[in-house]
Amino acid sequence: MAISKEKKDQIIKEYARHEGDTGSAEVQIAVLTEDINNLNAHLKANKQDHHSYVGLLKKIGHRRNLLRYLKNKDINRYRDLIKRLGLRR
Repeated sequence: MAISKEKKDQIIKEYARHEGDTGSAEVQIAVLTEDINNLNAHLKANKQDHHSYVGLLKKIGHRRNLLRYLKNKDINRYRDLIKRLGLRR
């Protein structure tokens, strides 16, 4: 269920603001989005798995808080990120 190290490194490289950036809001939101998408696929295939649902809700809440932080800090970065990730359709 967890994303592989290679996939995570690829996401970090794509969304990093500078070399070695792993903690910016953009990177954290992108990694959480990938995790959320993987959990959604897992839950569709395994409807009886209620424990993963709790983890999914926690990840969604964490991403929501990071998105709110980014929106309040820099609206242009926020708009660019949600467009790149395909959020807020």
